[in-house]
This record gives sequence, C-alpha cells and structure tokens, in this order.
Amino acid sequence: MQWIEAAFVRGGTSKGLFFADEWLPEGPEARDRVFAAALGSPDRFGRQLDGMGGGSSSLSKVMVVSRSQHEGVDLDYTFGQVAVDTGVTDYAGNCGNLSSGVVPFALEAGLLQAEDGHQAFTLFNTNTSKIVQVSLQVIDGRATVEGELSLPGVHGTGAPIELGYPDPSGSRSAGLLPTGNPVDLLQVEGQEYPVSLVDAALPTVVIEAARLGLDGTERPEDIDADKPVKALLEKIRRAGAVAMGLCANPEDAAQVMPKIVLAAGPAPAMLLDGSLSPASDCDLLVRVISMGQTHKAVPGTGAMCLAAAAQIPGSIAATLAGPRNSDVIRLGTPSGAVSAAAHVNAGQLEHTSLLRTARILMKGSVQLPR
Repeated sequence: MQWIEAAFVRGGTSKGLFFADEWLPEGPEARDRVFAAALGSPDRFGRQLDGMGGGSSSLSKVMVVSRSQHEGVDLDYTFGQVAVDTGVTDYAGNCGNLSSGVVPFALEAGLLQAEDGHQAFTLFNTNTSKIVQVSLQVIDGRATVEGELSLPGVHGTGAPIELGYPDPSGSRSAGLLPTGNPVDLLQVEGQEYPVSLVDAALPTVVIEAARLGLDGTERPEDIDADKPVKALLEKIRRAGAVAMGLCANPEDAAQVMPKIVLAAGPAPAMLLDGSLSPASDCDLLVRVISMGQTHKAVPGTGAMCLAAAAQIPGSIAATLAGPRNSDVIRLGTPSGAVSAAAHVNAGQLEHTSLLRTARILMKGSVQLPR
C-alpha cells in the first residue's frame, strides 16, 4: 500500500484533506488519483465510505499548500472539489470556507512560521489568481483554536479567522457584472428567467425563489428531492455560465462554478436543528446549490459574492434585501444567519470579507491502493 502525508481540516462549514505540495507526486493526473482515492470516490452509493469524504460537496474537498514564489505573499494554495460520484477533481473556483484552514495547516506543517499574537498573512489562490488576506491569533507558533465565535452549522465556538478578498471582482470572468447588467434574462426551455450574474470571489447566478414556485425557506433535502426543480436549476446555472463567458456551451460548464442561489426576502424559516429563525434575523434568505446538492449553510466565497450583489442597485439580491446602510449582510441559510461584508467606494467594489473558524482534526498519512 502507498501512504501519503496529509491533514484533515475543518474550515468554516467544510472539511477536507490538506496536503503540502511537496508531499504529493508530480503531475496533475497522479495528484487527481490521490485525491479521489483518499476521499473515497468514485462512489456509486454517494457515501465515500472507503475514504475520508463525507458524501456531500462540502465534505469532499482538497487543498494543496506551498511556500509562495510571489513577492510579498506568504503562501500559495490550490483548491480542488472532488465529485463524490465520479471522482473528478474540479479546480474552477476557490473555497472560502476551507481557505480559513490554510494558515493553521501551514503553521502546523512547517510551511510558515509566525510569532505569537495577532498576525496577518497574504495568500495567493491559484484557482482564481487572486490575493486572499488572512488574520488570526497565534499561540506557541500555532493558530489559536479556542474562542467565542459561533458559526451557523458548526457546533460550539472557535477563534475567529478573518478572510479578506481585496479586488474580488472578476474571479473567473470579465468583472463584477460580466454582462454589465444587474439583471439578465436567460432563455431556458422556452421561458425567460430573470437572474443576476455576479462575480465577486465566486461566479454566481442569483434567481428569485418565487420564479420556480419556491419561497426560499425550503430545507435542503426538500429541494434535492424535487427532481424537476433541480433539473431546471441546473439548466439555468449552465445558461448563466455561458452568459458570463465562462464557457461556450452549456454542456461545458464547470461543476464547481458558477453556483446558483435561490434568493428570497426575509421570512421565518425552520433551521436544520429544529429551531425557528425569525424574519428579523436575516436580510436575505438564500439556498445555494453546490455540485448538484443544496448546501446546508453557504459557501464562504458565495457569501461574499452575495454581500457584493446586495450592494448592486437593481440586482435581485439588492431588491429582495431592500434598502440598507451597512457593508454587512445577514444571509438566512438552512443552518442560521451568516454575515458577510462587501465594501463599495465611489461605486467600485474594493473588498469583501468573512469571519470563519477552523480546526485541524487529524494529521498523519492517508493510505492509497496502488
């Protein structure tokens, strides 16, 4: 059997395997085989029992981290989303949740050294060729774990890790509004669907839930069980990818992006823990579809993109959220309200930010069949 050094890390509301670049074999095909086998894909049962994955998009991820070759940058990192069913690794976008685990992992793996205290680091994400700024507390040379920040969907509390995305517009497209319009009409199955096509940290297609006969408070499993709606959402997502210039044909759209978001105005909603979240807890209700599954919270980059979308006059997110006087938006997710911020100056999006927590769950080696 083959053993490869790795760490298992929770970042935000995701978990994944983290590797130092030097631990992996050379070549993209060899690395993709490692990632799929380590996570337990392909798996026709969708459970990844023969690997470290958890059978959902938020639990089937990898990060590869290295010392940076870029001036003024501490670390380079590459995110891979491994499809549970096929084992194909998609590198089309970044992961905001797992990005919070990059510095804690690098400190533990010896890729980075830092003095104790509040420290700031600069990262380069190779998926999007964008800078990510990370600030956190260091104790005894390691990222602090204990703290008072509670994340919806994560039991307990942890030390805050701030992620900042300077100049997040156009992570994979021509700009914040790839088409130049706050709302576009997509032709799908002979009907027109108004959407907002926004790219800040992550290309995203935003559609009002009511356009599909939904109210935005649905539980993830209920959306996933509605096969006609899921199929229509996928067609709209792929049409949005073409309109954003991400691909030439709908069938060529990447799995990992753009994400598609069902949005609605504030309303009471039952959360996954059985509690009722009042309408006053959020500014915008969202249900995010990621890799064909409804996310139980919200992708970190998706949250920041929605914060930016809410700052665009006339966009679907801004219209549903209503007038606001804050950079911060509270997103109502199936796990509770998640806050993200987008700062606009003189009509230009300058940066987005998000608070996460992270914890290294295990370090050692993963066993791979030869």
